[in-house]
Parts: sequence; C-alpha cells; structure tokens
Amino acid sequence: MDRTLVWTAQVAIPSGHRVEVTEQTDPLTQAPVLVSLLDLDTGILYRRAEEPLGDLARWLGRVLECTVIVEARVARTILTVDPVGPGAVGSTVALRGADAAADAAKAEADRWGGVDRPPAEEPERFW
Repeated sequence: MDRTLVWTAQVAIPSGHRVEVTEQTDPLTQAPVLVSLLDLDTGILYRRAEEPLGDLARWLGRVLECTVIVEARVARTILTVDPVGPGAVGSTVALRGADAAADAAKAEADRWGGVDRPPAEEPERFW
C-alpha cells in the first residue's frame, strides 16, 4: 500500500530512490508526523529542526513520485512512497491501514446487502 508523505519544504528525491522515513505520532490528532527523511541512494538527510518527542517509527520505502510545489513564500513536497521489506511499516501505521481496509470492506458489504440483513420471512403455506 503506497503512502503519501507531505513535507513543508523543498525536497526533491528522484523516483526509484530508496528512503528511510522516521515518523512520530501527534499526541493531539494521533496522525503520523514526518520527522526525518533519509535518501539512502545519495545519503542526504532531511529533518525537522525541533527534536522529536515520544516513540518513533522507522520504515524503508522506494519513491514512486515526487512533486515539489513552490508558492510565493512556502515550498511543499508531496512524496508517494512504496514501503518495502520486512518491518517496512510501524505497528500504528499498519493498524491504521488495516482499520481503513476493514471499514472499506464493511461499506462495500453494506452497499451490496451485507450479511447483517435480517432473513426474509417465509410466506405461510396453505395445504
């Protein structure tokens, strides 16, 4: 499952490069926050100035797409990364993906009638 990472900086990483992503969970929103990004093919490390607090999740991936958006005073990079290798995703990320897949499957089952529908009553038989 591809991951989309948004970084509020100008970070140009070519497609196909291997990266090591370090994330931490935001205590307020429980969303992953990108802490650092290491391009394993060039050795360039991109990281936030502030020190991370709490547990960190590290995983490896391969860049599929990189888009750099430069506005008047701000730059933003959107990376699409394919997690690779064993242990490629932290447990919280894996559980979030599993929850999303379960919700999507339930929505599809509800749309098609699902199994939680009460059985139709049989008509009375007359002999």
